[in-house]
Amino acid sequence: MSTLLILLRKELKSFIYNPFGWVVVAAVTLANGVGISTAMKGFVDTPSQDSLTFVTFHSPVFWFWFLFIFPLITMRLFAEEEKTGTLETLLTAPVRTWQVVGSKYLAALVFFCLAWLPTLIQFHLFGWVADFPDAWTPGEMGATYLILFLMGAAFTAVGCFASALTSSQIIAGLLTLAFLMLLYFIGYVPVIWGGSFRGVGIFDYISCQNHLATFAKGWIDTKPVVYYLTLAATVLFLTYQVVDYRRWKR
Repeated sequence: MSTLLILLRKELKSFIYNPFGWVVVAAVTLANGVGISTAMKGFVDTPSQDSLTFVTFHSPVFWFWFLFIFPLITMRLFAEEEKTGTLETLLTAPVRTWQVVGSKYLAALVFFCLAWLPTLIQFHLFGWVADFPDAWTPGEMGATYLILFLMGAAFTAVGCFASALTSSQIIAGLLTLAFLMLLYFIGYVPVIWGGSFRGVGIFDYISCQNHLATFAKGWIDTKPVVYYLTLAATVLFLTYQVVDYRRWKR
């Protein structure tokens, strides 16, 4: 476990000490701020019973920038080290493959969570400045960030897997984005074809849009929790197999 923590600390430093990491944090903060401002303007134009969190995250604009976070965070995890040759040195060191994969994955996931910390302040900011009550409840806020974390855990695993497949950061980023876009558009199959065909329940079960909409209302469903944790574990297992194959191939 101490080896895992040492590797995790090393990977976290590569995020924190890299200016590009802070660019990602700034981009998330800016994009979420635009989303909150747009939602609040919508409240002025058309009063709604929905909470601020629901309106902010329940829009195609949110998904556009949200899915782009993961290629940016994960594309360099294995691909950059493979290209520079440092991955070979790491894999020949007295560390286990699962420690290498786990440290890179956890570092990316921790950084993903850190990038969302400023957004918590943004949701409170309007109430502090205008002295108005918050347009959301703690339950809605907590459930929303829970599903964002679960999706982040699964989508970060996808990015790790894509990065382990290639030595090109660009290809790794494109593979990650392609898979996440596929997951996103699968959720629109019942909308396009209707909900009367056989197997529609499967598409509803894996629809990330439905999951976020449900949790943003303050409702916690155990099915998405199991789905995202299972997806993360499965993809990480595949990543382990790819990296371990490279290790013994050398």
